[in-house]
Amino acid sequence: MLKIAWSPIYCHPLPEGHRFPMEKYNLLPEQLLYEGTVAESNFFTPLEMEDRWVLTTHDLSYFEKLKSLSLSKSEIRKTGFPLSQELIEREIHIMNGSVQAAEFALQYGIAMNIAGGTHHAFAERGEGFCLLNDIAIASNYLIDNGLAKRILVVDLDVHQGNGTAKIFEKNPAVFTFSMHGASNYPMHKETSDLDIGLPDNIDDIQYLKILKETLPKLIDSFEPDFIMFQSGVDVLGSDKLGRLGLTIAGCRERDKTVLELAKNHSIPIMCCMGGGYSEKISLIIEAHANTFRLAQDLYF
Repeated sequence: MLKIAWSPIYCHPLPEGHRFPMEKYNLLPEQLLYEGTVAESNFFTPLEMEDRWVLTTHDLSYFEKLKSLSLSKSEIRKTGFPLSQELIEREIHIMNGSVQAAEFALQYGIAMNIAGGTHHAFAERGEGFCLLNDIAIASNYLIDNGLAKRILVVDLDVHQGNGTAKIFEKNPAVFTFSMHGASNYPMHKETSDLDIGLPDNIDDIQYLKILKETLPKLIDSFEPDFIMFQSGVDVLGSDKLGRLGLTIAGCRERDKTVLELAKNHSIPIMCCMGGGYSEKISLIIEAHANTFRLAQDLYF
C-alpha cells in the first residue's frame, strides 16, 4: 500500500500576502482523493518527533532557539517565514512525516510525504523556507538505527540542496546528488558529492537526457540501499522562482525515471515534495499529483 504522510498542521496559515503557497498542502490530497488515485487509508498522520532524532542532524543551540522562538531578526528573515510556535510544531511534524515515510518505504518499496524536501536547512541555521532538514534527519535516522547503510539523495528541485550537501559533506554513507538551476538561489552553492548546474530555460529533452545519462551510473557506482527523492516541481517553465523550462509532461517523465530506476534496482525510496511556485496553483497540484500517480502505477 502507498503510504503518504499528511496532517492538517501542514497547512498552518501564513500572514496574508506571503508568497509561499501553503494551500497546496490541502489541495493536493483533495485532488488525489477526488480522482481516486488514493483512498483515506493511504494517508497517515505523523507524530511529533522526539528531540533526540532532530539532534542527530541539528545543533542543540539552534534547535533550542527555534523552540523558544528566540531567533534573531536576521535569522528569521533568512528562513523566509514569520516565526511562530505553530510553525515550529508544523516543521517537527513534517520531519517525522519523512522519517515515518522512510520506514514505510522499507516495507512497501516507496512512501511519500506531502510536505518535506527542506533541503536549505543547515545544522545550525534555516534558510529559504526551510527550518529543519527532513532529508538529513530521515537519512540519519535510518543509518543510526541500522535500517540503511548507503543512502543516495536525489535532489531535483530547481534550487541546490545546499543544506543537505553541507550536512553530509564528510559522511561517506550519504551521497548527495543535486541537479539544479546554475544561476538560481542559493547564489553561494555548497559542494554536493555531485552537482549539475543547469542553464536557464533548459527544455525537457536536454534535461531528461542529462538525468537519464547520470542517475543510472550513480546507482551502479554508489550502490545505495535507500534513496531520498526531493521532487520539487519548481523546474516548470511556469514557475515564478524557477528559470528552467520543463513542461508538466517533462516533469512527469523526470519522476518516472527516478521511480523506475529505484523499483528496477529494488531500492526503497522516500519521496518528499519540495518547491513549486507557479502562478496558477492548478499547475503546482497537477505536477505534484503526477508523482503520486506514478507511485501507484509503478508499485501497486
